[in-house]
Amino acid sequence: MIGDGQVTLGSQVIKPNARKVRKLKEGVICGFAGATADAMTLFERLEMKLGEHPETMRACVEMAKAWRMDKYLRRLEAVMIVADANVSLTLTGTGDVLEPVDGIIGIGSGGAFATAAARALIDIDGMDAEAIGRKAMGVASELCIYTNSNYVTETIDLTASAPPTAEATAETADTPAPSDTPPTPS
Repeated sequence: MIGDGQVTLGSQVIKPNARKVRKLKEGVICGFAGATADAMTLFERLEMKLGEHPETMRACVEMAKAWRMDKYLRRLEAVMIVADANVSLTLTGTGDVLEPVDGIIGIGSGGAFATAAARALIDIDGMDAEAIGRKAMGVASELCIYTNSNYVTETIDLTASAPPTAEATAETADTPAPSDTPPTPS
């Protein structure tokens, strides 16, 4: 996940290096667009929901329900992206939890530009997700005056998150457990 750092108030750039992308917990990352204070409130609420519901999809659905029903949360103006190794989701203040077909999500002022660029780059051999994200954000920052090129990225280690393969499980089953006694010299 990659985000720019620009915060604007009307037509004025207030901060060029905001951190709009964060790790919520091990294996779950999040990004936001919209009012910063509102987004921080939503980050905190989503962290609580992830504590109650460890599955990312379930936590996001519960968060969206709370966001839609709570009078205080309903006034918050922000959009969030939440991702883990299995799912990428957009959460909106209207109660939507959207999962794109291709896993590519763009939010905020430059989101449509970045999404279009990422979709054009996704099939190019030799480009990993981070390279695609950086190139797509470069396009967005060149086209959108509310998007800059001060990027913050967060990645998910898919090897740590991936379930063991059948081969790895079979190898582990055939390997004897280590003994507490040292080997006897022969």
